Amino acid sequence: MIRRLLSLFLVAMLAAACAAAKPNDPRFAETKLDAYRLDSGDKLRVTVFGQTDLTGEFNVDSSGSVGLPFLEPVAARGKTTEELAHDLEGSLGQKLLRNPSVSIEITEYRPFFILGEVNRPGQYPYVNGMTVKAAAAIAGGFTYRASTQGVTITRKLGEDMLEGQAAIDAPVMPGDTIVVAERIF
Repeated sequence: MIRRLLSLFLVAMLAAACAAAKPNDPRFAETKLDAYRLDSGDKLRVTVFGQTDLTGEFNVDSSGSVGLPFLEPVAARGKTTEELAHDLEGSLGQKLLRNPSVSIEITEYRPFFILGEVNRPGQYPYVNGMTVKAAAAIAGGFTYRASTQGVTITRKLGEDMLEGQAAIDAPVMPGDTIVVAERIF
């Protein structure tokens, strides 16, 4: 009798553990690229109007800077494209040009990473508007052991690293690391 009660209790505890999913972190649900912040791995098209020698495609390097010809590297990490354009105008105005006008567009976002229960874990190029489900599809889909109830996302916001649970329809941002866990049953 006691064995039977213990067995039922154990089964009930396992069922409760499986049913109790971690709540989704609201910080990962509504992130948009409106105020996108640059970081290492982003590729930029910098246009200095009237100056073809200074116009071109440049990478944000591992130190978080962008180097244009004839200028010292300019810090880009954590800035929007508008803020970086303003900083470049200031540097160009001090050293080379009178009244420079600079525009910047992102030609390629830094990649995202997906690990865990997907068929081809690794690093992939970011596509604007991507969700966790689309990221998993790019990585060959979920394995048969994957928990599709939610994933763990690690994201850098400013100087802070956030980690939390997100639904599979949550948006993915450039530089995110997504971990798809293994389901229990």
